[in-house]
Amino acid sequence: MALTIGTWNVQWQFGEWEARQPAILQVLRNLDADVVMLQESWRGQVERFASELGYHSTWAGHNPHADPERSMGNAILSRWPIQTRAHRFLADSQGREYRTILSARVNTPFGILPAFTTHLDYHFDGSATRLAQLATASEFIEEHASGELPPILTGDLNAVHDSDEIRKLTGRSAPYVAGRIWTDAWEQVGDGPGITWSKANPYINNSAWPNRRLDYVMIGWPREKRPLGNPQRAWMFGIEPIDGVVGSDHYGVAVEIHT
Repeated sequence: MALTIGTWNVQWQFGEWEARQPAILQVLRNLDADVVMLQESWRGQVERFASELGYHSTWAGHNPHADPERSMGNAILSRWPIQTRAHRFLADSQGREYRTILSARVNTPFGILPAFTTHLDYHFDGSATRLAQLATASEFIEEHASGELPPILTGDLNAVHDSDEIRKLTGRSAPYVAGRIWTDAWEQVGDGPGITWSKANPYINNSAWPNRRLDYVMIGWPREKRPLGNPQRAWMFGIEPIDGVVGSDHYGVAVEIHT
């Protein structure tokens, strides 16, 4: 038995964003994941998607009391009820707190799934900022990581797999929190390079960044009840146009985990 997790940066309200909304919704409907985590979303969008798809949802952004049709943030949508939710702000290099890590304890038929999603600093030279953001995020995760299923961390981390910030997550360097390492699901069961920021995407024009794998589904370790939580397969979604429209400038990543 497996549980499907999806993550996708849906490009907020950049460009001709209204035309992208039906494509995003249809991609999510086709994906039919058990838990979907979105970045660059806004509260009104998430509420509409949840209603259309029959999901429970939670959202957190840089200004939660702002216009629900404008503020940018992260979201978790779930086929099953969300037991508890929380978030924490992640400061940038200037101390501004508008990025978040969002948690939801999802009440699945297999037990509580602690789910987390985030969107880190995007600057090409922002490794030090992302290191600090992940240090804060990791402390937050430990406060909310208990459950029958291992914690899942997803998001647009704006960092490649061999960067300093990702190496500390995946055990190639000293971890942010002693005893907590993360399995990069794509590295374990994905096929090919898994490029989610790609020049093949019609929205990537004259980018300063080369092709990169920036979007992740990670599974917490240790996992004492293996194979519970082990990734079974991983794939990208949101690549093909829907009625001629690609949903976002990022491709999404989906993973099946063993339950």
